[in-house]
Amino acid sequence: MSPFSLANLHVFEDWCGSSVAQLRKNLHFPLYPHTRTTVKKLAVAPKWKNYGLRIFGFIHPYRDGDFQFSVSSDDNSEFWVSPDESPLNARLLVYVGQLGTEWTAPGEFSKFRSQSSKSVHLISSRRYYFEILHKQDDKGSDHVEVGWRPFLPGLKYEVIDSAYISLYTDESSLKMNSVDHIPQTLASHSRPSSVEEQSQEHSHFSSQHGADMLKPDPRDTFYSTPMIQASHLENVLPACLYSPTYVVKDFPIARYQGLQFVYLSFIYPNDFTRLTHMERENKCFYRESPIYLENRVAVVRLRNRERRRVRGGGREPHIPPEREAAADSTLPSKRGTPLPQHLQPPPPHSPTPPNSLENPQTIESRVESRLETRVTSYLKTSEITESQQKQPDPDQEPSEPDPEPDPIRSNADPDPEPEEGGVSDYSYEAEEARPGWAEESINWQRTFSVNPMDFELLRSDWNDLRCNVSGNLQLAESEVVDVLAQYMEKLNERNGGIYTLLRIINVEKRRDSARGNRYLVELELMERGRNVVRLSEYIYLLLHRGRLGGDSLENTEFIPASAPPGATPWGTAYANPLLCQPVMLQWRKDVMVHFVVPVKNQARWVQQFITDMEELHRQTKDDNFSIIIVDFESTDMDVEQALRESTVPRYEYLRREGNFERSAGLQIGVDTIEDNHSIAFLCDLHIHFPLNILESIRKHCVEGRLAFAPIVMRLGCGSSPLEPDGYWEVNGFGLFGIYKSDFDKIGGMNTEEFKDRWGGEDWELLDRVLQNGLEVERLRLRNFFHYYHSKRGMWNAQNKKTPKGGG
Repeated sequence: MSPFSLANLHVFEDWCGSSVAQLRKNLHFPLYPHTRTTVKKLAVAPKWKNYGLRIFGFIHPYRDGDFQFSVSSDDNSEFWVSPDESPLNARLLVYVGQLGTEWTAPGEFSKFRSQSSKSVHLISSRRYYFEILHKQDDKGSDHVEVGWRPFLPGLKYEVIDSAYISLYTDESSLKMNSVDHIPQTLASHSRPSSVEEQSQEHSHFSSQHGADMLKPDPRDTFYSTPMIQASHLENVLPACLYSPTYVVKDFPIARYQGLQFVYLSFIYPNDFTRLTHMERENKCFYRESPIYLENRVAVVRLRNRERRRVRGGGREPHIPPEREAAADSTLPSKRGTPLPQHLQPPPPHSPTPPNSLENPQTIESRVESRLETRVTSYLKTSEITESQQKQPDPDQEPSEPDPEPDPIRSNADPDPEPEEGGVSDYSYEAEEARPGWAEESINWQRTFSVNPMDFELLRSDWNDLRCNVSGNLQLAESEVVDVLAQYMEKLNERNGGIYTLLRIINVEKRRDSARGNRYLVELELMERGRNVVRLSEYIYLLLHRGRLGGDSLENTEFIPASAPPGATPWGTAYANPLLCQPVMLQWRKDVMVHFVVPVKNQARWVQQFITDMEELHRQTKDDNFSIIIVDFESTDMDVEQALRESTVPRYEYLRREGNFERSAGLQIGVDTIEDNHSIAFLCDLHIHFPLNILESIRKHCVEGRLAFAPIVMRLGCGSSPLEPDGYWEVNGFGLFGIYKSDFDKIGGMNTEEFKDRWGGEDWELLDRVLQNGLEVERLRLRNFFHYYHSKRGMWNAQNKKTPKGGG
């Protein structure tokens, strides 16, 4: 290819937004574009949407002298020029817009002051590096063009065409992961000072994102704290058999109905996985109550009695039956305004609201104070399960209602039709006063009474597939205090009082009201007043048991040969709930984790995945993981070479012929794992991993007992891990951790039924996992993201042929 008469063109697709600053936030910018091609003049109009362009090369002036440049585009664009042929010296010359709201018509070179440059002196015997950045959203007429003219009055701009440009480099024979030749400039990596001219107030607020999850949390780095000696945890609690009643072993589950048997866990303290910044899109956390709607309709109709049109009559939303008794819980309006007390049933009894705002060490001191008073039973609070807490107290008297509930009026139809003879809200005419009508007065001094409302108490532990912005279920602080007081007392009895509780990092509870609650407790402890250590163990609180001998057959089934002497079958009767160590429910701290990923022609994502795995290893120093990539004949990069040149601790490269098959690829990858007692994590390419991902997988996978299906947050178009707008993928189970032995036992992936398609294979796998007696742990993970991408051009799309007779 001749380097003359062309310029390099890099395309970054599937990225929303209209500003060049938004383009720079793209994960793959500037090294890994979707497409690398060329353009023969500096005027491009692809007629597409949601993309960004980077055009670069050299300009060859046709004469010596002073030139003036201008850029025109829809939406924003920047034109950079170097005083020589070095990309490092490129400086911003002209631009259209900074905020994404600015645009021009094609050929409109004088709309904004910033479009036209000052005089630029060029010499015809030299070449000058240039760069164009352009961002287009899904609206308007997309185009970008650069014009020039001699710096003389009255001359018109002319588009720079092929006679005066040349390639920066010929990319026609390069693989997509070959990036050393791509120029690194100020344009591609930083915002120019002229674009950053904004007030301090504006820059301060624009840099802050509303997601609470972005704030630091001790869970994120707890993996780096040294682990407590395993011998110090032996015989702290009596051993007991772990046999939850919700396990559905050998239960006939209909196709794709397994997710109905997956329960959520409760956590403490708040991990702020609730997407409060996205509740403007989905207000499912505040589903409206039929009680409230009934009152609202009655009042609105009363006020409109004399009107010719009834504007207010709303309808009750369809609320599906829930497994827990929370259907009558009163919730606020769609605007999130708390309801007046007279419209609310009495709030459920809650001795201590979960995660109340306290001094950071308050709860730890409360645990220690409970130890001083030797609190050894959790009977009182354990008898009140969460489902019972959700029931309103029938004996509580409601407060006196206000005579005129104005919040109801404020929640009437937000877009009412204009009355006959009246004017609309958008009319510029003044409405004439009607005879006999008094103008309504506003009482600005009106006050009202309100009780604290904790909506977490209204949630249940079943998977609500309609609500994708709510976070993990919150565990009551009072329950945490009592359970940990018992455990810390036992721990110090066993070890001579050498441990002091510093921080409660994480507590996870899986509820089983019929038998007992399982807890994962993670504590930061001071050992002998010198060393800080971490404790991360499963414990079990047996609540309700059957009569002695009433379940002897079942008990014998659940007593394994490896159970220690004295292990307590669940049917044994005790006077009080028993805090014990569940047999065969210990997670292995150093077990190998294998990330299994099938790929085809996804060079930019494969390279990003490998880079992320390198960073995970560098930050955690954890050598006990590997990546297994099953490659379906990728042609856009040499995947094996990229793995060979990487710093990941272990990898396996498998090449398979034919079209992409996700199920087959995952099965091939798992089959290569030799150690049956290691974990296979069925993975996806487009994932951003938190640094504690390895510990999270290990903690929630127990051989023969637990599998792990973490909930990932799907980022929206134009969103990134630093600006995470999106939703939790509550109904997807494609990211799945399971021991190799358990994976083989359930029969692996269904490669026959899902041979030529994917979508549904994760639910089908879930059905069989549950039918084989495994629990599936389901939690939202902080900072665990799925990048936005379209499926255009992915996998087998380029291999599909139009069927005969097709239109």
